[in-house]
Amino acid sequence: MGRTSKDKRDIFYRLAKEQGWRARSAFKLLQVDEEFHILDGVQRAVDLCAAPGSWSQVLSRRLVENCPDGQTKPKIVAVDLQAMAPLAGVVQLQGDITKEATANEIIGEFEGEKADLVVCDGAPDVTGQHDADEFAQAQLLLAALNITTHVLRPGGNFVAKIFRGKDITLLYSQLRIFFTSVTCAKPRSSRNSSIEAFIVCQNYTPPEGYVPSMANPLLDLDYDALGVNALTGPARFIVPFVACGDLSGWDADQTYALDLDTYQRLDPVQPPTMPPYKSAVERKRGGNTGEARERL
Repeated sequence: MGRTSKDKRDIFYRLAKEQGWRARSAFKLLQVDEEFHILDGVQRAVDLCAAPGSWSQVLSRRLVENCPDGQTKPKIVAVDLQAMAPLAGVVQLQGDITKEATANEIIGEFEGEKADLVVCDGAPDVTGQHDADEFAQAQLLLAALNITTHVLRPGGNFVAKIFRGKDITLLYSQLRIFFTSVTCAKPRSSRNSSIEAFIVCQNYTPPEGYVPSMANPLLDLDYDALGVNALTGPARFIVPFVACGDLSGWDADQTYALDLDTYQRLDPVQPPTMPPYKSAVERKRGGNTGEARERL
């Protein structure tokens, strides 16, 4: 059961391999789209923190439907610090989303135009210390939002992972500066036991006179001057919370039994290209475990 125990406890892990997705997270974007239709009419999209590429896969498959004539093709740019295995129809940039040069490269790939949609499924390596994890995720979200203000056209949409915590109101207020509609969504494929959710920001409308800059952190903006620093009392802005996906369908927290007589184990669609444990595996295969142990 060792090789099937993970499959047994996670139905979306199995479904991802059966349907050819690189990771189970593909279902999260699909279920968000079912609720908000964020992929409708999109022809230029950016996937931040894209590796291993499941959200880029969703974009590459779905955006083709927006070009029925076959004459025009959607443009998708995937950005990550890590190398990622190639995907048909996706341009990959290995870069830092906190650098203005990365934003310029994205716009260059769109031939001077801006994106209709920016998505980000990035998350830090969690430590189990919830306050620290929420802070790190908030900083990553702000970095994604910052580069989005450089590359997203007015009226465009932004979707990103968020960790819900007691201090999340400040992030909601920050997002409301730039988007007229902000909703917190919890896809069915996201475990109830997880604090992750996805913030769906629609209709990008930056403040008048706002000039995107990587030099100034977004949280340094003067909230009082913009009239949105109402974090307490009856004026506090409450972001709607929406559950996405078929609520009567598969449950990510549920354990489903396997019929081992008919079950066929499938390998991952795309193994990691440069996993951090690669050197250890190579040493083990080469019989150098003793030498490695001596160095330790």
